[in-house]
Amino acid sequence: MLDINAIRQNPEEIKAKLAKKGCNVDFTEFLQLDAERRQLLQEVESLKALRNKVSSQIPVLKKNGEDVSAVLEEMKVTSDKIKEMDDQVKVVDQKIFDFVSYLPNIPADDVIAGGKENNEMLRVWGSKPEFDFPAKDHVELAKNLGLIDYERGAKLSGNGFWMYRGKGALLEWALLNYFIETHMKDGYEFILPPHMLGARCGFTAGQFPKFADEVYYVGERNGDDSDKFLLPTAETALINMYRDEVLDEATLPQKLFAYTPCFRKEAGSYRSDERGMIRGHQFDKVEMFQYTTPETSDDALMELVGKAEALLQGLGLHYQLSKLAAEDCSASMMKTYDIEVWIPSMGIYKEVSSCSNAGEYQARRGNIRFKRKATGKNEYIHSLNGSGLATSRVIPALLEQYQQADGSVIVPEVLRKWMGCDVLR
Repeated sequence: MLDINAIRQNPEEIKAKLAKKGCNVDFTEFLQLDAERRQLLQEVESLKALRNKVSSQIPVLKKNGEDVSAVLEEMKVTSDKIKEMDDQVKVVDQKIFDFVSYLPNIPADDVIAGGKENNEMLRVWGSKPEFDFPAKDHVELAKNLGLIDYERGAKLSGNGFWMYRGKGALLEWALLNYFIETHMKDGYEFILPPHMLGARCGFTAGQFPKFADEVYYVGERNGDDSDKFLLPTAETALINMYRDEVLDEATLPQKLFAYTPCFRKEAGSYRSDERGMIRGHQFDKVEMFQYTTPETSDDALMELVGKAEALLQGLGLHYQLSKLAAEDCSASMMKTYDIEVWIPSMGIYKEVSSCSNAGEYQARRGNIRFKRKATGKNEYIHSLNGSGLATSRVIPALLEQYQQADGSVIVPEVLRKWMGCDVLR
Protein backbone atom coordinates (compact mmCIF):
# COMPACT_ATOMS: atom_id res chain seq x y z
CA MET A 1 0.00 0.00 0.00
CA LEU A 2 1.30 3.42 -0.90
CA ASP A 3 1.38 6.29 1.56
CA ILE A 4 -1.81 8.30 1.01
CA ASN A 5 -0.13 11.42 2.41
CA ALA A 6 2.64 11.09 -0.18
CA ILE A 7 0.09 10.85 -2.99
CA ARG A 8 -1.81 13.84 -1.62
CA GLN A 9 1.29 16.00 -1.33
CA ASN A 10 3.18 14.91 -4.48
CA PRO A 11 0.73 13.33 -6.95
CA GLU A 12 2.78 14.16 -10.06
CA GLU A 13 5.98 12.74 -8.54
CA ILE A 14 4.22 9.49 -7.54
CA LYS A 15 2.60 9.33 -10.99
CA ALA A 16 6.01 9.61 -12.68
CA LYS A 17 7.53 6.91 -10.47
CA LEU A 18 4.66 4.50 -11.09
CA ALA A 19 5.01 5.11 -14.83
CA LYS A 20 8.45 3.45 -14.61
CA LYS A 21 6.53 0.29 -13.74
CA GLY A 22 4.12 0.67 -16.65
CA CYS A 23 1.36 1.89 -14.35
CA ASN A 24 -0.20 4.99 -15.90
CA VAL A 25 -2.42 6.36 -13.17
CA ASP A 26 -4.64 9.44 -13.02
CA PHE A 27 -4.96 10.84 -9.48
CA THR A 28 -7.70 13.35 -10.36
CA GLU A 29 -10.56 11.29 -8.92
CA PHE A 30 -8.47 10.28 -5.90
CA LEU A 31 -7.67 13.90 -5.07
CA GLN A 32 -11.34 14.85 -5.45
CA LEU A 33 -12.37 12.03 -3.12
CA ASP A 34 -9.65 12.99 -0.66
CA ALA A 35 -10.85 16.62 -0.63
CA GLU A 36 -14.45 15.47 -0.23
CA ARG A 37 -13.47 13.24 2.69
CA ARG A 38 -11.64 16.03 4.49
CA GLN A 39 -14.59 18.40 3.97
CA LEU A 40 -17.04 15.80 5.31
CA LEU A 41 -14.84 15.13 8.34
CA GLN A 42 -14.60 18.83 9.08
CA GLU A 43 -18.37 19.23 8.92
CA VAL A 44 -18.99 16.12 11.00
CA GLU A 45 -16.56 17.25 13.68
CA SER A 46 -18.29 20.65 13.83
CA LEU A 47 -21.68 19.00 14.23
CA LYS A 48 -20.37 16.65 16.92
CA ALA A 49 -18.84 19.56 18.79
CA LEU A 50 -22.18 21.40 18.63
CA ARG A 51 -24.06 18.32 19.82
CA ASN A 52 -21.69 17.86 22.75
CA LYS A 53 -21.97 21.50 23.72
CA VAL A 54 -25.78 21.56 23.60
CA SER A 55 -26.06 18.16 25.31
CA SER A 56 -24.06 19.47 28.24
CA GLN A 57 -26.46 22.43 28.53
CA ILE A 58 -29.68 20.36 28.58
CA PRO A 59 -29.39 19.27 32.26
CA VAL A 60 -28.91 22.93 33.25
CA LEU A 61 -31.98 23.99 31.27
CA LYS A 62 -34.05 21.23 32.84
CA LYS A 63 -32.87 22.21 36.32
CA ASN A 64 -33.99 25.76 35.63
CA GLY A 65 -37.42 24.48 34.63
CA GLU A 66 -37.08 25.43 30.98
CA ASP A 67 -38.78 23.55 28.15
CA VAL A 68 -36.10 21.52 26.31
CA SER A 69 -38.35 19.76 23.77
CA ALA A 70 -37.26 22.03 20.92
CA VAL A 71 -33.62 21.56 21.84
CA LEU A 72 -34.03 17.78 21.97
CA GLU A 73 -35.71 17.80 18.56
CA GLU A 74 -32.88 19.92 17.16
CA MET A 75 -30.30 17.49 18.59
CA LYS A 76 -32.16 14.55 17.05
CA VAL A 77 -31.94 16.23 13.65
CA THR A 78 -28.26 16.94 14.29
CA SER A 79 -27.60 13.30 15.30
CA ASP A 80 -29.35 12.03 12.17
CA LYS A 81 -27.24 14.38 10.07
CA ILE A 82 -24.06 13.15 11.79
CA LYS A 83 -25.00 9.52 11.08
CA GLU A 84 -25.74 10.36 7.45
CA MET A 85 -22.40 12.10 7.04
CA ASP A 86 -20.52 9.31 8.86
CA ASP A 87 -22.01 6.88 6.34
CA GLN A 88 -20.87 9.16 3.51
CA VAL A 89 -17.34 9.18 4.96
CA LYS A 90 -17.35 5.35 5.03
CA VAL A 91 -18.35 5.23 1.36
CA VAL A 92 -15.63 7.70 0.39
CA ASP A 93 -13.07 5.87 2.56
CA GLN A 94 -13.89 2.61 0.78
CA LYS A 95 -13.48 4.22 -2.65
CA ILE A 96 -10.09 5.64 -1.64
CA PHE A 97 -9.03 2.30 -0.14
CA ASP A 98 -10.08 0.37 -3.24
CA PHE A 99 -8.20 2.77 -5.50
CA VAL A 100 -4.96 2.66 -3.50
CA SER A 101 -5.19 -1.13 -2.99
CA TYR A 102 -4.74 -1.75 -6.72
CA LEU A 103 -1.67 0.49 -7.06
CA PRO A 104 1.68 -1.33 -7.29
CA ASN A 105 4.74 -0.48 -5.23
CA ILE A 106 6.93 2.41 -6.34
CA PRO A 107 10.22 1.16 -7.86
CA ALA A 108 13.45 2.13 -6.12
CA ASP A 109 15.30 5.11 -7.58
CA ASP A 110 18.09 2.91 -8.95
CA VAL A 111 15.64 0.60 -10.78
CA ILE A 112 15.37 1.54 -14.44
CA ALA A 113 12.07 1.83 -16.30
CA GLY A 114 10.78 -0.69 -18.80
CA GLY A 115 10.23 -4.42 -19.11
CA LYS A 116 12.35 -7.55 -19.53
CA GLU A 117 14.27 -6.00 -22.40
CA ASN A 118 15.82 -3.55 -19.92
CA ASN A 119 16.87 -6.12 -17.32
CA GLU A 120 20.55 -5.73 -16.46
CA MET A 121 22.68 -8.87 -16.44
CA LEU A 122 25.20 -8.35 -13.61
CA ARG A 123 27.34 -11.46 -13.59
CA VAL A 124 27.67 -15.08 -14.66
CA TRP A 125 28.98 -17.91 -12.51
CA GLY A 126 30.56 -21.01 -13.97
CA SER A 127 30.58 -22.11 -17.60
CA LYS A 128 27.99 -23.67 -19.85
CA PRO A 129 28.57 -27.44 -19.92
CA GLU A 130 29.78 -28.85 -23.22
CA PHE A 131 28.92 -32.39 -24.27
CA ASP A 132 30.77 -34.63 -26.73
CA PHE A 133 27.70 -36.87 -26.98
CA PRO A 134 24.02 -36.31 -27.89
CA ALA A 135 22.72 -34.63 -24.73
CA LYS A 136 19.27 -35.52 -23.39
CA ASP A 137 16.74 -33.16 -21.85
CA HIS A 138 15.67 -33.45 -18.21
CA VAL A 139 12.36 -35.13 -19.04
CA GLU A 140 14.06 -38.00 -20.84
CA LEU A 141 16.75 -38.29 -18.19
CA ALA A 142 14.22 -38.34 -15.35
CA LYS A 143 12.10 -40.98 -17.09
CA ASN A 144 15.04 -43.20 -18.02
CA LEU A 145 16.42 -43.08 -14.48
CA GLY A 146 13.01 -43.65 -12.89
CA LEU A 147 13.19 -40.40 -10.93
CA ILE A 148 9.91 -38.77 -11.91
CA ASP A 149 6.63 -40.30 -13.04
CA TYR A 150 4.95 -37.63 -15.15
CA GLU A 151 2.17 -39.85 -16.48
CA ARG A 152 0.93 -41.04 -13.09
CA GLY A 153 1.27 -37.57 -11.63
CA ALA A 154 -1.01 -36.31 -14.38
CA LYS A 155 -3.35 -39.26 -13.85
CA LEU A 156 -3.75 -38.31 -10.19
CA SER A 157 -4.11 -34.54 -10.59
CA GLY A 158 -4.03 -33.49 -14.25
CA ASN A 159 -1.48 -31.67 -16.39
CA GLY A 160 1.11 -29.63 -14.53
CA PHE A 161 1.62 -32.22 -11.76
CA TRP A 162 4.26 -34.93 -11.38
CA MET A 163 5.30 -37.64 -8.94
CA TYR A 164 8.78 -38.23 -7.52
CA ARG A 165 9.79 -41.88 -7.21
CA GLY A 166 12.69 -43.70 -5.61
CA LYS A 167 15.96 -41.84 -6.09
CA GLY A 168 13.96 -38.93 -7.54
CA ALA A 169 12.10 -38.47 -4.26
CA LEU A 170 15.42 -38.82 -2.44
CA LEU A 171 17.00 -36.17 -4.69
CA GLU A 172 14.15 -33.75 -3.97
CA TRP A 173 14.53 -34.35 -0.23
CA ALA A 174 18.32 -34.05 -0.42
CA LEU A 175 18.01 -30.61 -2.03
CA LEU A 176 15.57 -29.48 0.65
CA ASN A 177 17.87 -30.77 3.38
CA TYR A 178 20.80 -28.94 1.81
CA PHE A 179 18.87 -25.67 1.66
CA ILE A 180 17.54 -26.04 5.22
CA GLU A 181 20.92 -26.97 6.69
CA THR A 182 22.60 -23.99 5.00
CA HIS A 183 20.02 -21.45 6.22
CA MET A 184 20.16 -22.76 9.77
CA LYS A 185 23.96 -22.44 9.77
CA ASP A 186 23.47 -18.82 8.68
CA GLY A 187 21.31 -18.12 11.74
CA TYR A 188 17.90 -18.05 10.06
CA GLU A 189 14.91 -19.35 12.03
CA PHE A 190 13.13 -22.36 10.51
CA ILE A 191 9.35 -21.89 10.09
CA LEU A 192 6.75 -24.46 8.98
CA PRO A 193 3.64 -22.34 8.34
CA PRO A 194 0.09 -23.45 7.51
CA HIS A 195 -0.44 -24.23 3.85
CA MET A 196 -3.99 -22.85 3.88
CA LEU A 197 -4.29 -19.10 4.47
CA GLY A 198 -7.01 -16.53 5.02
CA ALA A 199 -7.83 -13.78 2.53
CA ARG A 200 -6.13 -11.05 4.59
CA CYS A 201 -2.83 -12.87 4.06
CA GLY A 202 -3.20 -12.41 0.32
CA PHE A 203 -4.01 -8.73 0.75
CA THR A 204 -1.05 -8.03 3.06
CA ALA A 205 1.35 -9.75 0.65
CA GLY A 206 0.03 -7.55 -2.17
CA GLN A 207 -1.38 -10.46 -4.18
CA PHE A 208 -5.01 -9.53 -3.48
CA PRO A 209 -7.20 -8.00 -4.77
CA LYS A 210 -5.52 -7.68 -8.19
CA PHE A 211 -4.30 -11.28 -8.44
CA ALA A 212 -7.03 -12.95 -6.37
CA ASP A 213 -8.01 -15.22 -9.29
CA GLU A 214 -4.54 -16.78 -9.56
CA VAL A 215 -4.67 -18.94 -6.41
CA TYR A 216 -6.45 -22.18 -5.52
CA TYR A 217 -9.36 -21.60 -3.12
CA VAL A 218 -10.46 -24.10 -0.50
CA GLY A 219 -14.22 -24.39 -0.09
CA GLU A 220 -16.71 -21.76 -1.16
CA ARG A 221 -15.35 -18.41 -2.30
CA ASN A 222 -17.28 -15.53 -0.75
CA GLY A 223 -15.08 -12.61 -1.77
CA ASP A 224 -14.44 -11.56 1.83
CA ASP A 225 -12.09 -12.29 4.76
CA SER A 226 -13.65 -15.75 5.23
CA ASP A 227 -12.03 -17.04 2.00
CA LYS A 228 -9.28 -19.63 2.37
CA PHE A 229 -6.65 -20.43 -0.26
CA LEU A 230 -3.56 -22.61 -0.72
CA LEU A 231 -0.40 -20.56 -0.41
CA PRO A 232 1.34 -19.75 -3.71
CA THR A 233 4.63 -19.13 -1.83
CA ALA A 234 5.72 -19.14 1.80
CA GLU A 235 6.25 -15.37 1.53
CA THR A 236 2.46 -14.99 1.73
CA ALA A 237 2.50 -16.65 5.15
CA LEU A 238 5.72 -15.15 6.52
CA ILE A 239 4.77 -11.51 5.84
CA ASN A 240 1.60 -12.07 7.91
CA MET A 241 3.28 -13.43 11.02
CA TYR A 242 3.36 -9.99 12.67
CA ARG A 243 0.30 -8.45 11.02
CA ASP A 244 -1.25 -5.74 13.22
CA GLU A 245 1.70 -5.92 15.63
CA VAL A 246 4.39 -3.49 16.79
CA LEU A 247 7.84 -5.08 17.06
CA ASP A 248 10.65 -4.05 19.36
CA GLU A 249 13.48 -2.51 17.33
CA ALA A 250 15.92 -4.71 19.26
CA THR A 251 14.36 -7.82 17.64
CA LEU A 252 15.22 -6.60 14.13
CA PRO A 253 16.34 -7.85 11.75
CA GLN A 254 14.32 -11.04 11.95
CA LYS A 255 15.72 -13.64 9.57
CA LEU A 256 13.37 -16.49 8.72
CA PHE A 257 13.03 -19.30 6.21
CA ALA A 258 10.24 -21.74 5.51
CA TYR A 259 9.74 -24.95 3.58
CA THR A 260 6.36 -25.39 1.88
CA PRO A 261 4.83 -26.84 -1.21
CA CYS A 262 3.57 -23.99 -3.41
CA PHE A 263 0.29 -24.09 -5.32
CA ARG A 264 -0.24 -21.92 -8.39
CA LYS A 265 -2.83 -21.85 -11.13
CA GLU A 266 -0.20 -20.40 -13.48
CA ALA A 267 -2.90 -18.72 -15.57
CA GLY A 268 -2.01 -18.12 -19.21
CA SER A 269 -0.36 -20.11 -21.97
CA TYR A 270 2.69 -22.29 -21.52
CA ARG A 271 5.74 -22.16 -23.73
CA SER A 272 5.90 -25.24 -25.92
CA ASP A 273 9.34 -26.10 -24.49
CA GLU A 274 8.34 -25.71 -20.82
CA ARG A 275 7.90 -29.44 -20.35
CA GLY A 276 8.34 -31.59 -17.30
CA MET A 277 9.02 -29.65 -14.11
CA ILE A 278 9.82 -26.24 -15.61
CA ARG A 279 6.31 -24.97 -14.93
CA GLY A 280 3.77 -26.69 -12.68
CA HIS A 281 0.82 -26.19 -10.38
CA GLN A 282 2.58 -27.64 -7.30
CA PHE A 283 6.26 -27.49 -6.44
CA ASP A 284 8.52 -27.41 -3.37
CA LYS A 285 10.35 -24.30 -2.29
CA VAL A 286 12.42 -23.02 0.60
CA GLU A 287 11.75 -19.30 1.05
CA MET A 288 13.99 -16.80 2.83
CA PHE A 289 12.43 -13.78 4.51
CA GLN A 290 13.55 -10.78 6.54
CA TYR A 291 11.90 -8.06 8.61
CA THR A 292 14.25 -5.07 8.88
CA THR A 293 14.45 -1.38 9.69
CA PRO A 294 14.25 0.90 6.62
CA GLU A 295 17.92 1.86 6.73
CA THR A 296 19.14 -1.76 6.68
CA SER A 297 16.86 -3.27 4.01
CA ASP A 298 19.19 -2.62 1.06
CA ASP A 299 21.99 -4.57 2.74
CA ALA A 300 19.52 -7.30 3.69
CA LEU A 301 18.51 -7.66 0.04
CA MET A 302 22.10 -8.21 -1.04
CA GLU A 303 22.49 -10.77 1.75
CA LEU A 304 19.54 -12.76 0.35
CA VAL A 305 21.00 -12.56 -3.16
CA GLY A 306 24.37 -13.78 -1.87
CA LYS A 307 22.78 -16.69 -0.03
CA ALA A 308 20.81 -17.83 -3.07
CA GLU A 309 23.93 -17.61 -5.23
CA ALA A 310 25.94 -19.59 -2.68
CA LEU A 311 23.42 -22.43 -2.81
CA LEU A 312 23.78 -22.72 -6.59
CA GLN A 313 27.55 -22.45 -6.37
CA GLY A 314 27.55 -25.25 -3.80
CA LEU A 315 25.67 -27.37 -6.33
CA GLY A 316 28.14 -26.34 -9.06
CA LEU A 317 25.38 -25.15 -11.40
CA HIS A 318 26.06 -22.52 -14.05
CA TYR A 319 23.79 -19.45 -13.64
CA GLN A 320 23.47 -15.73 -14.23
CA LEU A 321 22.35 -12.88 -11.97
CA SER A 322 20.13 -10.07 -13.29
CA LYS A 323 18.71 -6.88 -11.84
CA LEU A 324 15.15 -6.48 -13.05
CA ALA A 325 13.75 -3.40 -14.73
CA ALA A 326 10.71 -1.84 -13.05
CA GLU A 327 7.99 -3.50 -15.14
CA ASP A 328 9.51 -6.96 -14.61
CA CYS A 329 9.39 -6.58 -10.82
CA SER A 330 6.23 -7.95 -9.21
CA ALA A 331 3.57 -5.48 -8.13
CA SER A 332 4.57 -5.54 -4.45
CA MET A 333 8.31 -5.10 -4.92
CA MET A 334 10.46 -1.97 -5.27
CA LYS A 335 13.61 -3.84 -6.35
CA THR A 336 14.29 -7.41 -7.49
CA TYR A 337 17.29 -9.55 -8.48
CA ASP A 338 16.71 -12.79 -10.41
CA ILE A 339 19.08 -15.73 -10.35
CA GLU A 340 18.60 -17.85 -13.47
CA VAL A 341 20.08 -21.29 -13.97
CA TRP A 342 21.16 -22.61 -17.37
CA ILE A 343 18.91 -25.31 -18.91
CA PRO A 344 20.98 -26.77 -21.80
CA SER A 345 18.11 -28.41 -23.68
CA MET A 346 16.17 -25.14 -23.78
CA GLY A 347 19.22 -23.03 -24.54
CA ILE A 348 18.07 -20.39 -22.04
CA TYR A 349 18.38 -19.42 -18.39
CA LYS A 350 15.35 -20.02 -16.12
CA GLU A 351 14.68 -18.29 -12.81
CA VAL A 352 15.37 -20.38 -9.71
CA SER A 353 15.44 -17.52 -7.21
CA SER A 354 13.91 -14.08 -7.11
CA CYS A 355 15.14 -11.86 -4.25
CA SER A 356 13.14 -8.71 -3.59
CA ASN A 357 12.72 -5.72 -1.30
CA ALA A 358 9.11 -4.62 -0.73
CA GLY A 359 10.12 -1.63 1.37
CA GLU A 360 7.16 -0.61 3.55
CA TYR A 361 4.55 -1.55 0.91
CA GLN A 362 3.50 -4.85 2.53
CA ALA A 363 3.91 -3.46 6.05
CA ARG A 364 1.37 -0.72 5.33
CA ARG A 365 -1.11 -3.28 4.01
CA GLY A 366 -0.61 -5.47 7.08
CA ASN A 367 -0.10 -2.68 9.64
CA ILE A 368 3.30 -4.07 10.72
CA ARG A 369 5.45 -1.59 12.62
CA PHE A 370 8.36 -1.34 15.01
CA LYS A 371 8.99 1.10 17.84
CA ARG A 372 12.04 3.26 17.15
CA LYS A 373 14.06 3.35 20.37
CA ALA A 374 15.60 6.76 19.68
CA THR A 375 12.25 8.50 19.17
CA GLY A 376 9.70 6.23 20.82
CA LYS A 377 7.64 6.47 17.62
CA ASN A 378 6.22 3.60 15.59
CA GLU A 379 7.48 3.17 12.02
CA TYR A 380 6.68 0.67 9.29
CA ILE A 381 9.13 -2.21 8.92
CA HIS A 382 10.65 -3.20 5.58
CA SER A 383 10.03 -6.74 4.31
CA LEU A 384 12.21 -8.79 1.98
CA ASN A 385 11.98 -12.24 0.47
CA GLY A 386 14.03 -14.57 -1.69
CA SER A 387 13.77 -18.13 -2.96
CA GLY A 388 16.37 -20.27 -1.35
CA LEU A 389 15.62 -22.28 -3.51
CA ALA A 390 12.75 -23.72 -5.57
CA THR A 391 13.50 -27.31 -6.58
CA SER A 392 11.37 -27.59 -9.73
CA ARG A 393 13.99 -25.87 -11.90
CA VAL A 394 17.06 -26.89 -9.91
CA ILE A 395 16.45 -30.57 -10.65
CA PRO A 396 16.11 -30.08 -14.46
CA ALA A 397 19.30 -28.00 -14.46
CA LEU A 398 21.12 -30.53 -12.29
CA LEU A 399 20.09 -33.50 -14.46
CA GLU A 400 21.04 -31.77 -17.68
CA GLN A 401 24.27 -30.09 -16.56
CA TYR A 402 25.59 -33.23 -14.79
CA GLN A 403 24.51 -35.84 -17.37
CA GLN A 404 27.02 -38.36 -18.68
CA ALA A 405 27.36 -40.14 -22.04
CA ASP A 406 25.90 -43.39 -20.67
CA GLY A 407 22.71 -41.63 -19.49
CA SER A 408 23.77 -41.48 -15.85
CA VAL A 409 23.90 -38.26 -13.80
CA ILE A 410 26.62 -37.25 -11.34
CA VAL A 411 25.27 -36.26 -7.91
CA PRO A 412 26.73 -32.94 -6.64
CA GLU A 413 29.03 -33.57 -3.70
CA VAL A 414 26.96 -31.50 -1.24
CA LEU A 415 23.99 -33.85 -1.75
CA ARG A 416 25.76 -37.19 -1.47
CA LYS A 417 25.40 -37.62 2.31
CA TRP A 418 21.62 -37.63 1.85
CA MET A 419 21.58 -39.52 -1.45
CA GLY A 420 23.89 -42.34 -0.41
CA CYS A 421 25.39 -42.47 -3.92
CA ASP A 422 27.69 -40.50 -6.21
CA VAL A 423 25.89 -41.22 -9.46
CA LEU A 424 22.28 -41.74 -10.52
CA ARG A 425 22.09 -44.64 -12.97
